[in-house]
Amino acid sequence: MNAIQRDFLPDDLKPLLDKNGFDGCVAVQADQSEAENEFLLGLADDNDFIKGVVGWVDFRATDAGKQLEQLSSQKKLKGLRHVLQGEADRALMLNPQFMEGIRALKRHDLTYDILIFPDQLGYTYQFVKNFGGTRFVIDHIAKPDIKNKNIEKWALGIRAIAKHENVWCKVSGMVTEADWHNWVLSDFEPYLDVIFEAFGTKRLMFGSDWPVCNVAGGYQQMLSIVKNYTSKLSATEQADFWGLNAIEFYKLN
Repeated sequence: MNAIQRDFLPDDLKPLLDKNGFDGCVAVQADQSEAENEFLLGLADDNDFIKGVVGWVDFRATDAGKQLEQLSSQKKLKGLRHVLQGEADRALMLNPQFMEGIRALKRHDLTYDILIFPDQLGYTYQFVKNFGGTRFVIDHIAKPDIKNKNIEKWALGIRAIAKHENVWCKVSGMVTEADWHNWVLSDFEPYLDVIFEAFGTKRLMFGSDWPVCNVAGGYQQMLSIVKNYTSKLSATEQADFWGLNAIEFYKLN
């Protein structure tokens, strides 16, 4: 983990985006705090290439609705996320107070990033079906166990969730679920097959999971996996996947 045990700031990312033809990015929270919101929104204000921010609110708090209202006044705040994958309560998203907080997102036209492990896919299916008008995106294709080639249960869960047309999926972070030092392109193909079949090219978007991806190769390596796979898509499908879908989902300017 020492590959990421330092500060990573916009000046570290901008050259990677420029090199690979990206006009901008969305910064997603890692720390669950109001300070993180202020930090990321400050970076976005100072750097035009940060087109949006996914922040954090404690949806179980009694004033969650008020927090959302205040945050929604920030133009670059596009959505929220909670690190559900790290919770001892694997079904936290079904907590009534949490769900009440999520219900407020629609009023402010904010999105929600779903960060989970495969064991939470069933709960997530129960969760998303309650919010027909809210835009959700599964982060990191729900982190399947690529290293050990476990796919069947994950695939069932993904296909079920994908039936909800308000749920999208972010193709990101996969290298961290593979054998960090010995992965090959073919390790990822079965998982990408499932994702592209389930969601189609209109509800998928690229995400790098930078700088975390540095533990298993880096930005270019993560990008190479997805570029190789999507090379068979049409020009229109590639344009959607690499940028237009993210613009639509997060309502980026």
